[in-house]
Amino acid sequence: MPIYDYRCDCGLRFERLMGRDAAAPACPECGGATRKVPSRPALHGTADVGLSREQMPQTWRGTYHGDREYVTAMQRKWEQRQRLEDKHPELAGDTRPVAAHEGRYEQVPLRAGEPMITPAAEPSGSSGSSHGHGHGHGHSHGGGSKETT
Repeated sequence: MPIYDYRCDCGLRFERLMGRDAAAPACPECGGATRKVPSRPALHGTADVGLSREQMPQTWRGTYHGDREYVTAMQRKWEQRQRLEDKHPELAGDTRPVAAHEGRYEQVPLRAGEPMITPAAEPSGSSGSSHGHGHGHGHSHGGGSKETT
């Protein structure tokens, strides 16, 4: 059964679950005659708050190598997010600047004020590399000899 909106001459507006062909109910306030009126629009779904600072692309590769349309769309989304955060600061999350976002910090960026993890203290299985000093670009800064193949 659908829900219908009804209005009485006394000004009361109310909803009732009624059969499609059922007669209009009497007004619950005054007992007078009522008539169907157009229903108010119902909003369903969830609001999209947009991408957070952490979800925005952090690298050239993340912007599809600077694709103009993609960057422009992201800029619009970011401006919408900024307006929302201005009204609701609790959505802003961690606003400290990102100090490092590549190598071992790709999954969890290093924020200003956080201590840097040295390669020796780095947990096993992390995204760092075992090539010398651990920033993942495949060379060491040690004084050893070059490998030849």
